Amino acid sequence: MRLISWNVNGLRAVMGKGFLDYFRMQDADVFCLQEIKLSEGQLELDLPGYHCYYNYAEKKGYSGTAVFSKKEPLSVFHGKDNEGRICALEFDDFYVVDVYTPNSQDGLARLPFRLEWDEYFRAFVHDLDQKKTVLICGDLNVAHKEIDIKNPKANLRNAGFTIEERDSFTKLLESGFTDTFRMFYPDLKDAYSWWSYRFKARERNAGWRIDYWLVSDRSRSRVKAAGIHADVTGSDHAPVFVDFD
Repeated sequence: MRLISWNVNGLRAVMGKGFLDYFRMQDADVFCLQEIKLSEGQLELDLPGYHCYYNYAEKKGYSGTAVFSKKEPLSVFHGKDNEGRICALEFDDFYVVDVYTPNSQDGLARLPFRLEWDEYFRAFVHDLDQKKTVLICGDLNVAHKEIDIKNPKANLRNAGFTIEERDSFTKLLESGFTDTFRMFYPDLKDAYSWWSYRFKARERNAGWRIDYWLVSDRSRSRVKAAGIHADVTGSDHAPVFVDFD
């Protein structure tokens, strides 16, 4: 199975920038989106062969997640928040959890909320992991290690690279999950999934790796490949993928 995750930074916007071409070319079994920025009924995609599920934020034009799956899931459920941040699907022997983690924002104004969210989310996926394998994907809004960001020293107190956020992500991994990209590429530098729109950051590859596929530790061997489609534009994020047996 190929599974893809992409923060599209507005689904309507990316539709005019080659989204459907990429979607059809990949022919993924499961395709997860974050930051769709839609209200219910605002956009109805025609994706033959896919079951489509959305979790909308109450606030218009904000956040939101979606999952498109070739196989009909056993169940679909969302997190307990009003920002549309989790869209989870249950299959025969695994879950797919699509998440858009809150950003701590300028001045770290939302850092306390973010850390509370991390605690909630860790408990959420831990409960699922007791039942069957979990694949977690999405924009987790944290560059875990210095290797995951172009300018680590300059960003130590910036949202997405604080010690608090990185330690919180470490706790998530230590609770039983593997970062699939680093499983295959433990020492690969300059591999990023997000670039600021400012200062020609993408052209200079001055980026951050904040988009992930995580898998339950016991099912690491089922992951056959992982990577970043850094050449795919249309959003300030690149799609990330895993091949899962």
